[in-house]
Amino acid sequence: MRAQAGMVRFAAALLGVAAPVAVGASSACAQERLPEGKHVTASLIAEVHSVVPGRPFQVALRQQIEPGWHTYWSNPGDSGLPTSIEWALPPDFKAGQIVWPVPKRIAYGPVVDYGYENEVLLPVSIDVPAKLAPGARVVLSAHAAWLVCSETCIPEDADLTLSVPVAAQAEPDRYWTQRFASLRAALPLPNPFPTTVASSADNIIVHVGTGDAGRLRDIVFFPADRDLIDDEAPQTAAAGPDGLTLTLGRAAVRPPASVLNGLLVFRDSAAQAEAEPRAIMISSPIEPASAAGGFDFIWAAILAVAGGLLLNLMPCVLPVLSIKVFGLVQHAQSAPREVRLQGMAYAAGVLASFAAIAAALLGTRAAGTQIGWGFQLQSPLFVAVMIYLLFAVGLNLSGVFSIGDRVAGVAGELSSRAHYSGSFLTGALATLIATPCTAPFMAAALGYAITQPWYRSIAIFEAVGLGLALPYLAIAFSPPMRRFLPRPGIWMLRLKQFLAFPVYGTAVWLSFVLAQETSELAATAALAGLVLIAFAAWLYEVARLSAHRWRRWGVSLSTLSVIAAFALLAFTDTDHPAGTAEIQHKAGVAWLPFSTGKIEELQAQGRPVFVDFTADWCITCKLNERVALADPAVVEAFAKNGVTALRADWTRQDPAITRMLEAHGRAGVPLYLFYPAPTREGGRRQAIVLPQILTAAAILHEMPVQ
Repeated sequence: MRAQAGMVRFAAALLGVAAPVAVGASSACAQERLPEGKHVTASLIAEVHSVVPGRPFQVALRQQIEPGWHTYWSNPGDSGLPTSIEWALPPDFKAGQIVWPVPKRIAYGPVVDYGYENEVLLPVSIDVPAKLAPGARVVLSAHAAWLVCSETCIPEDADLTLSVPVAAQAEPDRYWTQRFASLRAALPLPNPFPTTVASSADNIIVHVGTGDAGRLRDIVFFPADRDLIDDEAPQTAAAGPDGLTLTLGRAAVRPPASVLNGLLVFRDSAAQAEAEPRAIMISSPIEPASAAGGFDFIWAAILAVAGGLLLNLMPCVLPVLSIKVFGLVQHAQSAPREVRLQGMAYAAGVLASFAAIAAALLGTRAAGTQIGWGFQLQSPLFVAVMIYLLFAVGLNLSGVFSIGDRVAGVAGELSSRAHYSGSFLTGALATLIATPCTAPFMAAALGYAITQPWYRSIAIFEAVGLGLALPYLAIAFSPPMRRFLPRPGIWMLRLKQFLAFPVYGTAVWLSFVLAQETSELAATAALAGLVLIAFAAWLYEVARLSAHRWRRWGVSLSTLSVIAAFALLAFTDTDHPAGTAEIQHKAGVAWLPFSTGKIEELQAQGRPVFVDFTADWCITCKLNERVALADPAVVEAFAKNGVTALRADWTRQDPAITRMLEAHGRAGVPLYLFYPAPTREGGRRQAIVLPQILTAAAILHEMPVQ
């Protein structure tokens, strides 16, 4: 039925090409403002009376549509064609893509279209060159084409011009400035809520984790891609305690699709009755729906444990592993019960830290802030404190000072078998240092976790922690495995001193991260703080072995030095966001700054796009950049295939990047996306997600050299 109706509409469109005047003649009488034989009056309008050199401005294609007729959105639905604009601009002027307003659902029997009625403004941003003389006049020309439909369809077009003067200061057009402001206020917004999409044999289920789902009404989803959902099928929405669930019918012809893109349009019942509908942009990977309710959770938990196990081998954790190995050797010859308790204390430190990180992450997200895995390393203050802590650990391992049994684990002094604080705090330290890394399997598990109710999220994070602690627990509870460890001896003192150096190296790496997140001044202040901490550690050890009178003065002065070091952390508040708005040339590749609009613009131009989601504190990301992305074969493939490279820098908090990570089921970096060039017919292709441990072969498999 729908296919036949679509063929009827298509045939009508073809007939309309041959006889547009005849079909439109009867309607011309009903609306005298329309040109003869036309159902749409088109014009170009500008937000300002004059333009300023170097300052972009907005124009719009205004379509005044005859009542009972409609034009089309970017996805026209079951039939139709979207409006297009071809620009002819003065030298160095550039036009962006159409920013599509929220459409209407227009049904004709079994045929459902997405489009506009009565009047619509299709805004476009125009870049103005800086070298323009005030007083001159510029003429913008455009050829606009559209399909207008009612019971039949008529293709129409128009050649339009807009002449605007150049002035030193912009002169707003009071009427159109207000109209453009209203238009921008009604445009779709990025999705601020965690969203999951699952598919079954007949339906696509969208879950949006908004806390006020009960207030939403008039909910409609507009797909950005054709033939993905059944446009005619009813859409059912259900509000629950954990958000909104929307059920969409699947299209009869089901092309392969990995991501659901579109607009979720709704009204807020708390707003005024005449308030305009709101819209958010949905872009989420489509996952197969599980046969059993708890299967997704069980699978995510298995992946989380596997990811935690592999996290022990990631470069972020290796420095702390050195302390763990030393502790294993030290306790290997103890009574079995003692070894088991030490292993349990270490695991408790890991699990408690993962629970604290998960609670902070979920609580902050519930407050409306978009953050993900590794969020604490986006705080310069946290990074600076970690530099101090690791430096103090290194000084203790080197033998500069000893702080006794009470806080043995903080500085790596694990020799006391009567206390377990050392193992507990070493587990906590391992967790904090592990956060810059996302091991294989972890990404999918944590991406699933942040979309679930809090109790499931905490359970998934604890599963990662269990995986991280599992090797230590296995040795602690397995006497045969402990037999492979060497016996204690004088060599342990030398090993302890040697293990200080990877810890110093981690502190150096974090100093680099701090410099990227803030400024050179903040990094210098932190290094000065390390000098004060070294002085405090040396003085404390000297005073500890001195007479009582000098001991008191020495400890007091040592404490003041530590306080002064932490006072220097005030410089970490310097506002110096990471990243750059300029092109970065690295290893022969020109990296442009990331934005979702940039992806759309490049794809509209027919360009393939590669996006690198990275952060300066992510060691895995940096290794991939140095090895895979700098490989000569990859650089050559980028050049020969005309690939535009975008870098999404997540070193500092960036909600737009966080939303993109979540849309692809990730809670943190790295993430690598490749958008192939659109087909010759202009059809967009879905983004290809590359492995986290990136190789040149993996990139070239998706992007062969032509």
